[in-house]
Amino acid sequence: MNILILGSGVVGVTTAYYLAKQGHEVTVVDRQDSPAMETSHANAGQVSFGYSTPWAAPGIPFKAMKWLTQTHAPLKMSATLDPFQYAWMTQMLANCTESRYAVNKARMVRVSEYARLSIDALREETGIRYEDRQQGLTQLFRTEKQVEAVQKDIAVLRDFGVDFQELDMDGVLQYEPALGRVKDKFVGGLRMVGDQTGDCYAFTNKLADLCKEMGVKFMFDTEIHGLQDKAGEVTGVKTSAGTLTADHYVVAMGSFSRQLMKQVGIDLPVYPIKGYSLTMPITDYDAAPASTVMDETYKVAITRFDDRIRVAGTAELSGYNLEMPQKRLDTISMVVSDVFPDGGDISQAEYWTGLRPMTPDGTPIIGKTKFSNLSLNTGHGTLGWTMSCGSSRLLADLISGNETGIDPADLDVARYN
Repeated sequence: MNILILGSGVVGVTTAYYLAKQGHEVTVVDRQDSPAMETSHANAGQVSFGYSTPWAAPGIPFKAMKWLTQTHAPLKMSATLDPFQYAWMTQMLANCTESRYAVNKARMVRVSEYARLSIDALREETGIRYEDRQQGLTQLFRTEKQVEAVQKDIAVLRDFGVDFQELDMDGVLQYEPALGRVKDKFVGGLRMVGDQTGDCYAFTNKLADLCKEMGVKFMFDTEIHGLQDKAGEVTGVKTSAGTLTADHYVVAMGSFSRQLMKQVGIDLPVYPIKGYSLTMPITDYDAAPASTVMDETYKVAITRFDDRIRVAGTAELSGYNLEMPQKRLDTISMVVSDVFPDGGDISQAEYWTGLRPMTPDGTPIIGKTKFSNLSLNTGHGTLGWTMSCGSSRLLADLISGNETGIDPADLDVARYN
């Protein structure tokens, strides 16, 4: 089958890999000049299977009200004139119940655990390397209340057989010894044993090179203008390079998927949640993280690369705005200076911002649409790289008509009807 993939971020490229592996003729189209130039470019560096958790959770509405008045808060909002912003927020708030949280968390863990198996197999098969480490992730708690609150997540992890450890600070220091300098600031942690780290930009580009060796074609610097459809099928994609046609089409355009799908009558509840990151050189390897730590209070992740530290956090609802206010950058700078004060040189930090494609229930949208030859792989939020291999492998099997490795029920866009 001739398949056209729209988007060359980590989700688009992994989709191309799994489809090409199954023998399809694949072309990837993107407006950028190379892969992973948007949300996948400088993300947190986490592949966080065990940390797959919906932002919509019980208690979040009350917390959000407090966060809006705090200087260093994990969630910020800038009002826009877009009515979809408020409609999306209403949908998200509707998912902040115990029952919806349980359903959404279970869906996310299902996809993430499959993604863990898939990326491990991919690394074994291809030998791909991307400053990767398989040393787990430690979620750090500053209060006993946070320890109590995480128990509902632990119940889901147990149900799905996810490997984890509940740790006091002595236990945390066995895996992250540099935290000994600030151990009095924390009361313990939850370690996700199977979580991994690495440079998503390097991963995506190296996988794109492997895709090219498999015959995948990439069309860069190509603007995607819209879809053409007739009689229940997509008949082409209008681009700056002309109208492109294929047997099957996959939309993996992250935060920009919604506008494209709206043209053909599909209401995609994907909103651009802006996040920020910094990357700084390590100055003292003994004082730097060994893997990834997540500061639960500020929702900021701090990740170790070979000779750099990546820090990422903040969820900001401000539309398609890529400005970088200093006060947002100050939050991630403050957290890394507080947790690993001697690990890196903050004066040499390089800052970045990107738009995460978030659904109101936290689960990505994977699978069929009302058009027989159009599929979606989008809406992964902060877990694009984490879920990419699992969602793409699943979608490739669905398109090929193969038996799937996990149940695809309730993962496609029909769940919002």
